[in-house]
Order: sequence, then C-alpha cells, then structure tokens
Amino acid sequence: MKPNDRSRRTMVLAGLTAVGMLTLTACSDGGSASDTATTAPVTTAPVTTPAASRTATASSTPTTTAPSITAAAPTTPPAAQAPAVSRPAPGTTVKIGDAVRLPFSFAGSEGAIALTVTSVEKGDPADLASLRLDDNTKGLVPYYIHYQVTNIGDTDLSFTNLSHIRGLLANGTRAPDLMVFGTFAKCSDGKMPSEFTNGKSADFCIPVMSPTTSRVTAVEYWDDPYTVDNGITWK
Repeated sequence: MKPNDRSRRTMVLAGLTAVGMLTLTACSDGGSASDTATTAPVTTAPVTTPAASRTATASSTPTTTAPSITAAAPTTPPAAQAPAVSRPAPGTTVKIGDAVRLPFSFAGSEGAIALTVTSVEKGDPADLASLRLDDNTKGLVPYYIHYQVTNIGDTDLSFTNLSHIRGLLANGTRAPDLMVFGTFAKCSDGKMPSEFTNGKSADFCIPVMSPTTSRVTAVEYWDDPYTVDNGITWK
C-alpha cells in the first residue's frame, strides 16, 4: 500500500542514517513490494542535507557581536561643605573691623558666622528727640555700634537673631543700653533677612548711651557659652 504524506515525511527524517533506506523509500512510492524485489542493486548516492538541517548547522555557528560601548554620564560632584569653625577662646580681643568666625545657633538652627564690629559712631543728643525719652537720659550721648554678620556655614540662617552685644565705656563698665520700640532711622537692629545662606551678609546697628564725661571705646559679644566680661571684645 502506498504510504500517505505523513508517513513519507516520517520515513525520510528517520532514514537519514542509512542510504539504502532512502533508496528503498523512493522505490516504494512507484510500485508494489514485489516490484521492488526485482529492482537493480542499490547504489549509494551522496546524502543531501535537508534545508532544516542546514539551517540548524548554520545557526549553531558562533556569531561575533560587536562590543557595545556605554558612555558613562558625567556626574556632578557634591557641593563642598563649609569647613568646621572652632570657637575663639573666652576673653579674645580683636581690633574694630576684624571679623571673628564662630559657631552660631538660634532656635534650633545650627550654623557658623563671621561677626565684625565695623565701627562705633558717636551720635548727637538731638537724634533722640523723637523717642520721647525720660529724664534719666539727660546728660547722655548716644553711640551707634555698627556690626555685620556673614553666613559662613551650610545652614540657612533666615530670620535668626544675634543678641548679647554691649558697649563698653572707657573705664571698662557697661554702656547703658538704649531700648527702642518701633523705628529709629538713625540706628536699627533686627533679624537676618530671608534666604540668608552661605556667603550672604547683613548689617545692623545697636544704640547705646554714654555720659558726656566718657565715651564708648569697645564692644563685647557675650552670648553662650561666653559670659559678661569674658566674651569676645572689639576695641
């Protein structure tokens, strides 16, 4: 009986190991089994590799892939941090105009500043006319302590406040403070401005008083951990 197509495909694939089987299969397609028995002797023929086999052989050949080159994206180095600032020893004395670097803290903000007393200006009693001072100020002359604060740390010190600055008279005693509520155009103090970041500076002024027989000759910063008479002095 003539094999169907499926049987033929199966026999061809299975017969790749014997050349005689391939010849026998081809003859069986054209006649009966008895006809095949009287056929001329089997001759060998070169085996032709099926397309599927060639494909498999070709795909098994190693392929060379060009190496890929990945360019690393440039990285931005982290911003350099401000160097640590050590606190000057208590009792340090500098000249007016010199900057003093020191750690600074206010209401949870921790940073570092450069504090400079820039000048001590003698005023005129007439400057105080608009302030409605009491009789205790008669015979006193106003002095204006000008100072500058520069942020030298990494912390934003916006709206912080520097205090504990006092004037010293010629004999070393404290110059009376002049407390001003409201605006005093001649000399005003206040808080650091907004966005008070590294490198920013702000200027302030504190008014103090002196008897006419003396004068303000020095300025002391005595905030914690410093104390009165044992802080940093500009003179």
